[in-house]
Amino acid sequence: MEKKLKQDPINLVKVVLFGPESSGKTTLSRQPARYYNTVWVPEFAREYLQKKWNNERKTCEAEDLIPIAIGQMKLENKLSKRADKILICDTDLLETKVYSQEFYGGFVDEKLNEAASENQYDLYLLTYIDTPWEEDDLRDKPEQRLEMFNAFKKALKNNNRPYILLKGDRETRLKKATDAINKIITNKNNLHSFSNSLSY
Repeated sequence: MEKKLKQDPINLVKVVLFGPESSGKTTLSRQPARYYNTVWVPEFAREYLQKKWNNERKTCEAEDLIPIAIGQMKLENKLSKRADKILICDTDLLETKVYSQEFYGGFVDEKLNEAASENQYDLYLLTYIDTPWEEDDLRDKPEQRLEMFNAFKKALKNNNRPYILLKGDRETRLKKATDAINKIITNKNNLHSFSNSLSY
């Protein structure tokens, strides 16, 4: 796998917000980061594509996906070194792969496909489309929200990724997310304690 698309090895609980546009991912990624007093990794594609739109009045094209993926992993690897026990990611390369498939007739660059399969996370928070659609320069296809949601859900199932579905208001989503994350932390701590007891 191309090194620029690979996760740095680090002992953190890694959580990904996952889902279609305007489904509350960015809002929700900030909330658990504050709750756990850690850092969150923003979506590199938004900054990259906003600059492209401002300069060229062009939206995302297939050739943008590898630079976006490289930028996302550079940001994740950089911020993971500042995180305290938990890293909250606004997106991952599997999400980039879904957009590639859905927007470009099933096309996925092999380097992106490999990295999306090999990079691993402890939990995906799949955000439902019960949030209002918010228009901006980059978002499109509001009429296809359900179709896109189903594509994201299918990707998680096809790749055997651990996930929970988040619906409802911010408080409801945050409560469900932190309950699931706390279980992972407890399980990891118990496993660590068990491993330490075996070493004596």
